Amino acid sequence: MATSSSASVKRLTLIACVLGSGIVLLDGTVVNVALPRIQTALGGGLAAQQWVANGYLLTLSALILVGGSLGDLYGERRVFAVGVGGFGVGSLACALAPSIGALVVARAVQGVAGALLVPSSLAVIMNTFPESERGGAIGSWTAWGAIAGVLGPLVGGELLAIGSWRLIFLINIPLAAACVMVILTVVPEAAPRESVGRRVDVPGALLCAGGLGGSVFALIEQPRLGWASPAVFVPLVGGILLLGSFLAYEARAKDPMLPLGLFRRRNFSAGNIETFSMYAGLAILFFFLVLFLQQIGGYTPLQSGLATLPATLVMFALSRRFGALADRYGPRLFMGAGPLIAACGLLLFQRVGLKVGYVSEVLPALLVFAVGLSMTVAPLTAAVLAGAGADQAGIASGVNNAIARVAGLLGTAALGAVVAAAFGSALDSRLAGTALGASARAAVKEAKRLPLGRPDVHGLPVGQARALTHAAEQASLHSFHLGMAIAAALVALGGVVGVVGIRNPSGLVHAASCPAGQLVGASSEVAQPAGRASPVAQPTGSRA
Repeated sequence: MATSSSASVKRLTLIACVLGSGIVLLDGTVVNVALPRIQTALGGGLAAQQWVANGYLLTLSALILVGGSLGDLYGERRVFAVGVGGFGVGSLACALAPSIGALVVARAVQGVAGALLVPSSLAVIMNTFPESERGGAIGSWTAWGAIAGVLGPLVGGELLAIGSWRLIFLINIPLAAACVMVILTVVPEAAPRESVGRRVDVPGALLCAGGLGGSVFALIEQPRLGWASPAVFVPLVGGILLLGSFLAYEARAKDPMLPLGLFRRRNFSAGNIETFSMYAGLAILFFFLVLFLQQIGGYTPLQSGLATLPATLVMFALSRRFGALADRYGPRLFMGAGPLIAACGLLLFQRVGLKVGYVSEVLPALLVFAVGLSMTVAPLTAAVLAGAGADQAGIASGVNNAIARVAGLLGTAALGAVVAAAFGSALDSRLAGTALGASARAAVKEAKRLPLGRPDVHGLPVGQARALTHAAEQASLHSFHLGMAIAAALVALGGVVGVVGIRNPSGLVHAASCPAGQLVGASSEVAQPAGRASPVAQPTGSRA
């Protein structure tokens, strides 16, 4: 079918795939910029901000490994259309959400749709384009997906400047509708491959979703409820037990979504541990930095979005170059040195003060971090896929992608609990000995719900208002520094794993062809032996 596709059909199919994955990438980077405005409008404090981000990541992480199986069974074109349409419906629900709970549920719907959309969109391109044109098509798709990710904070900042936070979700709807129309009228339909005999790992997906959901719920709600609360303790224990059951089930499942046998291979196992450490640190940085810049530094949404742009530009400029060097000298050096340099960049955030100086404080830290990240992502992805071997490169890429998403999910949830605890302790310490009235004590309690933020002191006596504001600012700064230090430790741990665990492979995968790693995803194409296929990268639909 691919060889018989006309030029116009192939062109429009590529546009549909770019548009579909671009919507997801755009949404993923827009939402973080809007979190402070959403919190102001709907309330809920830091926990609500975490749920808005993690509600999406939770369902995406749990279901993305089964998305490809659904495409095999029911046809990639159909699953792609359902995914894009579902993302549009989820976006409408987000835009109309009357409460923070409704918004979180709608974000989870977006994650389910993203899990369908991401793997099926690659398969549509694979089915439509002949092998001679496939590399260029996926390369164009990757480039446009990366551009969408870069534009997200800028588009979000502009939309927030002219109107409500709801606009960042409403903008998805006409794009999704246009994409579905193109899919249904133009994209060729491939026959479902039921004869292959694969089954969708529904029990595995449910166990994974339940385990991650219980654990994340406990971590996010712990600062508000406390560890001793049954509403925290029960989900935490239940989540851990479900994750253990998930691993036990996957070990004996006929068609597991997570083939545990791959982890017996040294480079695959070590590479995924490093992936978890690196992408947890990356997610922590961008989630908490945007909150700090807006809620403490006084940055506008557009300014906070622009603040992170240099890191992305450095990645674009250097990742492929470092990938080429890794092809020449082996990935181990870069997988060890890169995270350590990135960790140094994160430690430079200790210089950030309450009056945030961008050029003197934020920019140097981001640039050093970006150089270290650029050294790491391409060699890391190539080493993981080469460690799995060409025959299992597709599932290896999917597992590595899912681990990167889970790392961001658990990283921000766990650090949120740490930041909240540190903020509360520091706030109490700084207010010790200060006489506070009943209204001020109530304001203190409310302030603890929003670490990295300024408290509402309206109606308080001037002296108490000043004392509470100063204490909250200092506690927020302390909590931010602690969070960046933990992120640095996580990233540095990844470097240690790279040095100790990685062995330079024999060269099945070209690292230069994986410039963005799991920031945009890596397809099975990159793991083909030299000369068999053009190494390319596949967008995954979500940045951590």
